[in-house]
Amino acid sequence: MEKLDHLKPAVASLSQISENEKNGFINLFSRYLSGEAQHIEWSKIQTPTDEVVVPYDTLSPSPDDPAETKKLLDKLVVLKLNGGLGTTMGCTGPKSVIEVRNGLTFLDLIVIQIEHLNSKYGCNVPLVLMNSFNTHDDTLKIVEKYSNSNIQIHTFNQGKEYVFIANSDNLGAIVDLKILNHLIQNKNEYCMEVTPKTLADVKGGTLISYEGKVQLLEIAQVTDEHVNEFKSIEKFKIFNTNNLWVNLNAIKRLVEADALKMEIIPNPKEVDGIKVLQLETAAGAAIRFFDHAIGINVPRSRFLPVKATSDLLLVQSDLYTLVDGFVIRNQARTNPANPSIELGPEFKKVGNFLSRFKSIPSIIDLDSLKVTGDVWFGGGIVLKGKVSIAAKPGVKLEIPDGAVIENKEINGPEDI
Repeated sequence: MEKLDHLKPAVASLSQISENEKNGFINLFSRYLSGEAQHIEWSKIQTPTDEVVVPYDTLSPSPDDPAETKKLLDKLVVLKLNGGLGTTMGCTGPKSVIEVRNGLTFLDLIVIQIEHLNSKYGCNVPLVLMNSFNTHDDTLKIVEKYSNSNIQIHTFNQGKEYVFIANSDNLGAIVDLKILNHLIQNKNEYCMEVTPKTLADVKGGTLISYEGKVQLLEIAQVTDEHVNEFKSIEKFKIFNTNNLWVNLNAIKRLVEADALKMEIIPNPKEVDGIKVLQLETAAGAAIRFFDHAIGINVPRSRFLPVKATSDLLLVQSDLYTLVDGFVIRNQARTNPANPSIELGPEFKKVGNFLSRFKSIPSIIDLDSLKVTGDVWFGGGIVLKGKVSIAAKPGVKLEIPDGAVIENKEINGPEDI
C-alpha cells in the first residue's frame, strides 16, 4: 500500500481530470495491487448452451404493427463509442468523421440511420456520443451541423429502458428490432452480440459458461499454455462484436450498489520509451453481473468495422450499397466471406489511399488482393480471383483504366 500513498498526492495534483476520474483511477489501482486480477480455472470453462447464446435465427420476428414498433423504439437510446482518433489511418481528429461512402462519414451514416427510424415510426431515439478527451471538443463542433436533424444528439432523457452500445466505426451495428423485442419480452438485462469466429478474429473475446454464469473471456486473461486453444475456432466458435444492449435500470441498480467490479486486465505498453502498465476493464466483462444476461449469435453482417484503409476499400467498393444510412452487402457476391485485402504502407493513410485509386475497383468476384510498392489504379478496373500486384523498388506501376485482372501476379506493365 506504500505505492498507493505515493500515488495519491500525484494524482490529486492533476488538473486535466475530474475528481470522479481521480477516484476511479485510485480505486482501480488499489484493486489491482490487492491482487484481485482473478485467474480463470481452465478446467471449469464450459461452452455456453443455446439458451445462453441464442442463435439469431430463433428470435421472433419484430412486430408488424408500426405502433408496436414505436413502443419498442421509445424505450431505446443509442450510444456510440466515439473516443478514437483517425491517427492509424493518417487523419487528425475523431475517426468518426472519416468519409466512408458517397462523401458521408461514420457519424453521418449513424445520424441518417436513426433519423430514418425516428421519421418512419414517429419515435424519438436519441443518440449519445461517448467521446474521449481527444475527440470531445472536435465532436461538439461537428455535431452542430445536425442541429436541424430529426434526432437529439448528446441529450439524455430519463425514461428510456435500454441502451444499445456500439463502436462508431462498426458499420454493421444498426438498431435491430428483433433483438430489442427479444430482450424486452424475456426481461434480459444484458445482451452481447457475438458472431462466428473466422481466422481474422482469433484474438477477439469470447463468451463462456463459468460456475453457472455467462462470462466474457479475453485473450489477456489466458495463460500462455492455453493461448492456442483459445484461438482455435473449434473450441471457441464465437467472438464479441462489442455490440451491447443493456437495461438502464439494471445499470443504475448495479452502479448504486458498487457491484460492477469487472476483471482488471493489465496491458503492458510503452509510451515515449517508458514502460507503462495500462489497467483495462472491458464493458463486455460486465455481463456476469446482470440478471438473465445472454449472448445472441448474430449474422456477420452486424460486424463490419473499419480499422484500416483495406476495410475502407471493401466498404467503398461495389461489394456494398448504401440504403437509408445502412451499408448493405451486394447480393451478387455468392461467397459469404469478404475478399482478403493487404495494402502496402503507401496506402496506409486515407489521403494516400484515395489518391492512388482513380475509382475503387469492382471486387465482387475477388478472393484476395495483395498490393506492394508504388502502385496506382486507373478507373473502371475489375479484379477477380487471387490478384497480387507488386511494383519493383523505385518503379511506378500504373494499372490502366478498364483493366480486368483475374488470378494474376503482376510485377510490371507487361504482365497486365
